[in-house]
Amino acid sequence: MYKQALEAGGLAVVTGGASGVGLAAAERFAQAGLGVVLADLPGETLDQAADRLRGLVRGDAPVLAVPTDVSDAEAVQSLADAAFGLGDVAVLMNNAGIGVSSGSWHGAEAWRAMIEVNLFGVMNGVHAFLPRMIDAGRPAVVINTGSKQGITTPPGNPGYNVSKAGVKVLTEMLAHDLRQAEAAISAHLFVPGFTYTGMIARHIPEKPAAAWTSEQTVDHLLTRVEAGDFYILCPDNDVTPARDRRRVAWAVGDILENRPALSRWHPDHADAFAKFEQS
Repeated sequence: MYKQALEAGGLAVVTGGASGVGLAAAERFAQAGLGVVLADLPGETLDQAADRLRGLVRGDAPVLAVPTDVSDAEAVQSLADAAFGLGDVAVLMNNAGIGVSSGSWHGAEAWRAMIEVNLFGVMNGVHAFLPRMIDAGRPAVVINTGSKQGITTPPGNPGYNVSKAGVKVLTEMLAHDLRQAEAAISAHLFVPGFTYTGMIARHIPEKPAAAWTSEQTVDHLLTRVEAGDFYILCPDNDVTPARDRRRVAWAVGDILENRPALSRWHPDHADAFAKFEQS
């Protein structure tokens, strides 16, 4: 569907588009011939990203920066109004997200913040854009940014894991419902690997050898979207696709074999997992 969406022209809307993976994706969409609507929190970073994209778009394709808090449903509706005021939406990338420390029995405000942005931000985007995208009757693509932490749910930040697990389920249901509606729109779950973004750079000044750049991650994403993949788990310089598959298979095996929750990190099962991962 991605190729047909590009051929039909129109706009790419990217939330969390001022930096990192969002900006790298917006650059690729601009280079592919689409106009771009960038949504992010207001500030110099968003303004500079829009200026950068104006140097990449073809001809008179528009670039619009819309300051948006994706946790605010009305703000996302206003974003949709601004985008459709320019033209048809070919690509909707619900990418905005945050990570705040949380615990299983503490950090309630962090839980709420992450669920509002990471999960309801995606839902707000789907609800604001999809009815009009469906009515347009043209090929289009929806990309929702999830996380491996929403699939294998490692210990450390349960609030984040829950928010991203919700994105996985939301996107699965969206793909099914679009298929049932026979809409010319495909949905895709984008799951980055270890990616060196500005958020990480604030803590680690130099890119770790294991990390991919945002551009590498986005190039892999778009290759797999064009191939029609729904689940797009991105590798990096440490985790191969085979290693990802084993980790996911082990997580599902916890249910099928009734092992302890998160047995990959359980002392009675850690050695068995290590052997399984290397098999």
